Amino acid sequence: MTGNAPAHDASEERHTHGISFGEALRVWVRVALYSFGGPAGQIAVMHRILVTEKRWVSEQRFLHAMNFCMLLPGPEAQQLATYVGWLLHRVRGGLVAGGLFILPGFLSILALSVMYAGFQEMVLVQAIFYGLKPAVLAVVIEAVIRIGRRALKNGLMVGLAAGAFISIFFLDVPFPLIVLGAGILGLVGGRLRQDLFMVIEEPHSGVSTERAYATDGPAAAARPPLSRTLRTAGAWLIIWLAPLGILAAVLGTENIFVQEGLFFSKAATVTFGGAYAVLAYVAQQAVDVYGWLRPGEMLDGLGMAETTPGPLIQVVQFVGFMGAYRVPGGLHPMAAGVIGSTVTTWVTFAPCFLWIFVGAPYIEYLRGRKALTSALSAITAAVVGVILNLAVWFALHTLFGEVDEVVWNRVRLFMPRWETVDPGAIGIVLLASLALFRFKLGMIRTLLLSASVGLVYFLIFIG
Repeated sequence: MTGNAPAHDASEERHTHGISFGEALRVWVRVALYSFGGPAGQIAVMHRILVTEKRWVSEQRFLHAMNFCMLLPGPEAQQLATYVGWLLHRVRGGLVAGGLFILPGFLSILALSVMYAGFQEMVLVQAIFYGLKPAVLAVVIEAVIRIGRRALKNGLMVGLAAGAFISIFFLDVPFPLIVLGAGILGLVGGRLRQDLFMVIEEPHSGVSTERAYATDGPAAAARPPLSRTLRTAGAWLIIWLAPLGILAAVLGTENIFVQEGLFFSKAATVTFGGAYAVLAYVAQQAVDVYGWLRPGEMLDGLGMAETTPGPLIQVVQFVGFMGAYRVPGGLHPMAAGVIGSTVTTWVTFAPCFLWIFVGAPYIEYLRGRKALTSALSAITAAVVGVILNLAVWFALHTLFGEVDEVVWNRVRLFMPRWETVDPGAIGIVLLASLALFRFKLGMIRTLLLSASVGLVYFLIFIG
C-alpha cells in the first residue's frame, strides 16, 4: 500500500542493519514519554536520544530531516519522529515512531477532558503538572543552545537566525515566508559564496567506524518511481478521508462528528509554522462559529496540551471532545466526547503520515545536492531563530500569569505584567537548569524532580 523499499535503498538497509525493530520500538516509547514542551523541547529530546546517545542519525541528517518537516503543515516534531522511523525501518518504522509520539498525549488529554467535562476539578492535575512547565523551559533552552552551536557555523548563519527571530517575534512575519525567504537566500547565496552557505555537510566516506552513525551512507541513487508515489498518496488519502465518508453516509453531513472531521481536516492542511500559528483560528471558529467551546476554555485546553507529552496541536482533541460532549446527538455525552476526540485526532494526524511517506523518499534522493544543501543550511539557521522565538514565548507564559500583546508602529511587543510573576516557576526553572547543565541529571530525572517540587509548592502556596 505504501510501498516497499526499492532496489536503490539496498545501501540504506545495510547502514541501518544492526538496529533491531524491537530496540527501535523501545527508543520510540522513550521519545514519546519524554516529549513535553512543544516542538522545541520535543526536537531536543529526539536530538539527545537519536544523535547524541544512540548515534543512529548524524547531525547533518537530523537537520536535513528537521528542515523538511519544518516546511510541512502539521506538528514538525511528530513528523520528524515519523521521518526518522521511516529512515530506520521504512513504513512500519514510521508508523510506530509517529503513532507512539501521539499516543501518550492522546490518552492524557482524553483523561483530562473527561475530568474537565464531568468533574470540573483540576486542582490535583494542576499541582502535578505545575512543576513540569518550568522544567520544560530549561529543556527548550538546552535545545536552542545545542542546535544553535552546531548549525550557526559563521556570522552569516548567526545573522540569519537573528533575522528570523526578529521577523517572527517582533514583526509577526508568517513562518512559511521566513522559511521561503531563507531557502531562496540559501539557493542564491550558495552559488555566490558556497563557503558561507554549505553548513550542512554530508559525512565523508572515510569516517571511522567507531564515530560513524547508523544511517551514514550515500543518498539514494535513483529518483523514487512516480507510480509508487501515486500509490502511497492514494492509500493515505483513503486512510485519512474514508472514515469521514462513512460517517457522513451513515449519520449525515450535519452530524457533529462529520462537522468536526471536516473542520479539523481543513485545519490540518494550513497549520504551517506549528500549533501557535493556527490556535487563534481554531479558537475563534470553535467559540464564535460552532459553539463547541465557551470563551476562555481554549486556554484550559492549551494548558493541558502544554503540560502533557505529545504535540501541542493535540489541544484540538480537547476541542473535539467538548464539541461532541455538548452536542451528543442522542449518545451519552461522555461517549460522544470520546468519539469526537478520536475523530479529531485521526484527521489531524493522518495527513502527517501522508506528507512524510510521500515526501521523504524524494528528500533522501536530493540529499547531498549542493543547491538543496545550501538552501537547507540557510533554513536551518532560520529555524534556530524560530525555536528561540518559541523558547521566549514559552518563558513569558510560564514565568508570568498575564502577558499583554501590544502593537507599536507595526512592531509586536509582549509585555508581561510584573505583578503576575510566578516566583515558584522561576525557582523551578533555576532548579531544572542546575540539574541539566551543572549536575547532568538527564531529562527524565530533571522532569521528575521538578514535578515533585512543583507538586509540593502548588499544594502549599497555591492550591
